[in-house]
Amino acid sequence: MSFEYIVKIFIDYWPMFLRGAGLTLLIALVGTVIGAVIGLLIGIVRTIPRPESKVKRVVLKIVNVIFSIYIEIFRSTPMIVQAMVIFYGIAMAFQIDMDRIVAAILIVSINTGAYMAEIVRGGIVSVDKGQFEAARAIGMNHWQTMKNVVLPQVIRNILPATGNEFVINIKDTSVLNVISVSELYFVTNSIAGMNFRFFESFFVASVIYFILTFTITRILRYFERKLDGPDNYTMIGSSLQNEKATL
Repeated sequence: MSFEYIVKIFIDYWPMFLRGAGLTLLIALVGTVIGAVIGLLIGIVRTIPRPESKVKRVVLKIVNVIFSIYIEIFRSTPMIVQAMVIFYGIAMAFQIDMDRIVAAILIVSINTGAYMAEIVRGGIVSVDKGQFEAARAIGMNHWQTMKNVVLPQVIRNILPATGNEFVINIKDTSVLNVISVSELYFVTNSIAGMNFRFFESFFVASVIYFILTFTITRILRYFERKLDGPDNYTMIGSSLQNEKATL
């Protein structure tokens, strides 16, 4: 191994590395966004108050059981197994040749949704119950309470966890090579098979993975600080009181 070989491999195969990294980022980004939406919807449904109607209670219980099964299955099995089952299972069941990129996004989305559902549910439960009671007191139903009172707080609180899921998905896309998705790991394996320089090829891939995850982490932390607001924020009421006290 030498630094010259690492540089040479990158110079010779950088278009392939770039395509692989771009597809990795695309799958991770779209999968995380769709998974977050899935988790958000499931989290809202799973926190619906107990209805008075018996029929509605039965329906809600069945829906919650289905969501619980979905969450437990996809949180308790590896993504590499889910990729094989979903991709080849759909092909066998419906006799269709699914596009591999579409399948990859579907797999990452469903897997992320299972984790995000619990993250969102925890975020909703963490909101003070007094806010729910105040919203009901002014005539809001569950959906209005969620939209106007709870979700703005929940989204801010779960942003770090959502960012963490995004970073995890960037790395976990490597398992999609089992269904021949040309993401970064698959491309790197192909390059290593052509030049027989496995260490150097995967060293370049590891650097690219690090750059992707490090950059995304820093961008997300920037947005978190923006949502926190300025550190020197002072309420106008307290500032007026301080001025009166000094007079």
